[in-house]
Amino acid sequence: MNEIESSTPQARGPADHSVREQIVEAAGEHFSHYGYDKTTVSDLAKAIGFSKAYIYKFFDSKQAIGEAICTQTLSQIVAAVDEAVANASTPTEKFRRLFKTLVATSVSLFFNDRKLYDIAAHSAGEGWPSALAYGQRIRQTLTEIVREGREMGEFERKTPLDETVHAIYLVMQPYVNPLLLQYNLDLVEDAPTQLSNLVLRSLAP
Repeated sequence: MNEIESSTPQARGPADHSVREQIVEAAGEHFSHYGYDKTTVSDLAKAIGFSKAYIYKFFDSKQAIGEAICTQTLSQIVAAVDEAVANASTPTEKFRRLFKTLVATSVSLFFNDRKLYDIAAHSAGEGWPSALAYGQRIRQTLTEIVREGREMGEFERKTPLDETVHAIYLVMQPYVNPLLLQYNLDLVEDAPTQLSNLVLRSLAP
């Protein structure tokens, strides 16, 4: 399952789902033009033609609306990573594809649509549940890859598994965290391959 869980309330039926989509769409437009910080729930209410109170029936805060957008975006990245990893035949290749796909998909989504980047960066900076769940999902995939590599004899087994995964995740942070990714765009062509080589050499038995 590649969905990132959201902290927003679940829809109660088709009509509710449609209204939620309207709100999220309007929010996306406003965030795109004015930024997340400068957009208020009142602005969204006026844009859709709903009352502010009515919007609060579906989302309990502006953050909850941002969470819905962020969750959709991060789930797309996870889906791309899951597909890339599933098509690899060895743990070594799975790690290479994980890193490469993670960076390529993030750059494509975040920097071709500024509003998605702004929300993702805000999410990471504020420690929103969607951002925390995303990081946990990447670490989970890393854990599965490293564990499989150890079982198949491709990776060393002396270092505790959690320590190994944590260290690899730290290496990937500049390309996983949207706040840091913006400062490393000039490196995204070569960094995933070079850092993958470094990590894989350290994992050799």
